[in-house]
This record gives sequence, structure tokens and C-alpha cells, in this order.
Amino acid sequence: MAGEWEGKSRGGGTGYRIFIYVIRHLGVRAAYALMSLVVIYFIPFSPKGTAAVWRYSRRILGYGLLRSACFVYRNYYSFGQNLVDRAAISGGLQGRYRFKFENEDSLRAFLDKKEGCVIMGAHVGSWEAGAPFFMEYGRELNIVMYDNEHEAIKKVRKSNERLFPGFKVIPVNKDSLGHVFLITEALERGEAVCFQGDRYVNEDRLLGGVLLGHEASFPLGPYLLAAKLGAPVVFYFAMREAPMTYRFIFRQAAPVFGRSAPEKLLSQFTSLLDEILRRHPEQWFNFYDFWNLKQHGREIERKA
Repeated sequence: MAGEWEGKSRGGGTGYRIFIYVIRHLGVRAAYALMSLVVIYFIPFSPKGTAAVWRYSRRILGYGLLRSACFVYRNYYSFGQNLVDRAAISGGLQGRYRFKFENEDSLRAFLDKKEGCVIMGAHVGSWEAGAPFFMEYGRELNIVMYDNEHEAIKKVRKSNERLFPGFKVIPVNKDSLGHVFLITEALERGEAVCFQGDRYVNEDRLLGGVLLGHEASFPLGPYLLAAKLGAPVVFYFAMREAPMTYRFIFRQAAPVFGRSAPEKLLSQFTSLLDEILRRHPEQWFNFYDFWNLKQHGREIERKA
């Protein structure tokens, strides 16, 4: 597929277990220190991911050679910090963190209605950091996840997320439409369905959009389903601002109608995502050629 993403999260079960052990017995800051060393290993031994981050830095952000070299390390380390925080918060240590909110009052009023809704995020920051906030409402969250997600990581997460029993996974397989019925049923029960609106595995069902001034492809499914089912949509991002500090950003999407409703919804999503990435470029965690820059570079070379 374009972008070379295959529906799998980075990392492995063994690595997750090691960091969970360090967090529990030595603390979060010790896990950060360990992560700073692990990053040095990942940079050369994850060539595709490193190349994607390099292109992102050079061609999307416009950084120079030295700044881009530093950015690659910064990006990987930021990702590692988010993984540590995710494990710590899901393991019951959320009291050690500070949380800030944007548009909290309006979102709380919205959630209090107990209506079915779509919560749309992306692979930036750490959306799982907000799990304690959502569970205050006793709402069951349905996480739409590609079925290729590493089984080892899913097992480790499951064993360490006893704090959030309401989480349910709706698996997506590109060769089946069973997830559509599960999503519809969840919304009818007044539950929230959570999508990541920036990745796809089915190249036949895409939407074209613009992010950070460059064209990119997005999955049609989340935007089409939200538009067709008429469910309210909330964009949600959890961005790391300082050590052990997160800002939750919520924005309710304006209603969309007509044949172009999915495109209009995507435009609202990318507009907010663009704003967030300009503030936190290092928290972009799509370690593959999201903008298909490698292919575009070849086309430019052929034309030259």
C-alpha cells in the first residue's frame, strides 16, 4: 500500500513488559532515562521509520540537515515518552500527572446527554492519556482498531488496563464489513465510537486531503460512517506539553450534509490537526511515508 503502513503498531510485547516493570519498580522518570537509550537503537535499526521521519522533517517541516538530524532523535524520544506515559496512566498512576483542558465545559455538557457520538483522533500525542477523563462518565468506549494490531501488544495492554473496564475493541478487517454493524449498534446504545482518522489499509476507499500544506490520503470509512449515521462528531487530541503534563483538546465538528459531507468533515479534521502539528511537530507518530514523499520524489526526478 502507499505509505507502507500495514495496520500494525510499532514495538513488541517484550519491550512493553520491560518498561511496565521499570515504571512499577523504579518510577516514570527512570523509564524516560531508559527510553533515551532505546531511541539510539531504534534510529538505525528502523530504517523505514527513520527515513519517513527524515522526509517529514526535511520536506514537510522544511528543516535543515542538522536540525533534521536532531529532530529524528527528538521525534523518537517523544514517542517513547508517550508510550511510558500511556503505560503509567493505564496502570493507575494518573494521579502523578497534570491534565489541562480546552473546551472542557462544552464537552462535558455534550457527554452528559448520553447520546451516541463519534470521537475522532489521530496518531499524534497520546489519546489514551485521556482514558480516566472519559471513564468518569461510565460511558463505554468502543475503539475501532485494525485487526492486524500486534497480538502481543494487545495482550500486554489488556493486562494493564484493568482500570478502564469499559473499553471495547471493534476490529476492522478490510475484507469484511462486520465492523459497520458493530459501530451502528454501539451508537444506537448511546455509546462513543473512537476512530483514528489518519490511517488506512484499503486503498480503494480513500479521501484526499491537505495536511501541513501537502496532499495526503485519509480513510474514507470514519468520515462516511459519521456522515451517514448522523452521529455528532468530536475531535479529540491529547498533547504532551511538559514533563508529565497533558493538554486535552476537544472540538465539536460542525454538522455536515449532502454528498460532500465526508469531505467537509475531513476538512474540519485536517484544519485542527494542522493547527496542533504546527505547535507540536515532534508528536507526529506516523512512522511511514504518510505523504508518499518517496514516490513524489521519484516523479520529480523523472520529470527533471
